Amino acid sequence: MKVNVFRKDIRDYYLEHKRAFPWRATGSLSSKTRAYRVLVSEIMLQQTQAERVIPKYQMFVKRFPTIMSLANAEFQEVLAQWQGLGYNRRARMLHNAARQIMKEHQGEIPKDEKTLTHLPGIGPYTAGAIRAFAYNLPAIIIETNIRSVFIHFFFSRTAQVKDSDIIPLIEKTLDRKNVAEWYSALMDYGSMLKKKEKNPSRRSSHYKKQSPFKNSNREVRGVIVRTLVEKKYSISALTQRLKLYGKKRVLEQLHALSREEIVTVKRGFASVA
Repeated sequence: MKVNVFRKDIRDYYLEHKRAFPWRATGSLSSKTRAYRVLVSEIMLQQTQAERVIPKYQMFVKRFPTIMSLANAEFQEVLAQWQGLGYNRRARMLHNAARQIMKEHQGEIPKDEKTLTHLPGIGPYTAGAIRAFAYNLPAIIIETNIRSVFIHFFFSRTAQVKDSDIIPLIEKTLDRKNVAEWYSALMDYGSMLKKKEKNPSRRSSHYKKQSPFKNSNREVRGVIVRTLVEKKYSISALTQRLKLYGKKRVLEQLHALSREEIVTVKRGFASVA
């Protein structure tokens, strides 16, 4: 398929069906604030559907409107605002990243990919997304919706498609003048594909089906954190309150959370770190 035909198909769909997300409505904001909003949204969107993120994002940036306000906040308050999103480790990494940005970059979120990936919780994709959506820089990024689009158009009869096969096509078709809008268009088209037909990204060699949440360690960890956000508990009282999950399992996940610096376990008590 020719690049101009591919671009036209994607753009035509986007012009008529583009989704409205609060983290996209940043045109009137300063560059510094826009970059902060993109940082928050990208961390929240990791492993979480956009529809679930919208209300939490809106509450979060209302409570912490600047990177300084986030950096200066106590982690317990940050974690309380995070509840409902899951994967609480992301809240800790976002909080740590905000503090590192204030300390090392005077509150300015870096534009350089290497510098970004030195921040907590920011890998190659998130660094590229910040560069693309906050600064309109020609980063090469790939996630599930983008992957779905390229598999659908260019690998319709291929199984086990590798990202290394897709990335040159992303680079070739990238609109380097309108990077943020182009990636938004790709993501919206990919979201449509997954609802319209069998998810094309299932034919990716990187595809992994998420394990069930019910009765998983993720569920146990989430319950522990929600409980400790309310107040400090003795370990015996905590295990008694969560006895449905079994004492051994609760203790294992409690100590895992402690190692990740999400909770503190000290002198027989557990609390948010």
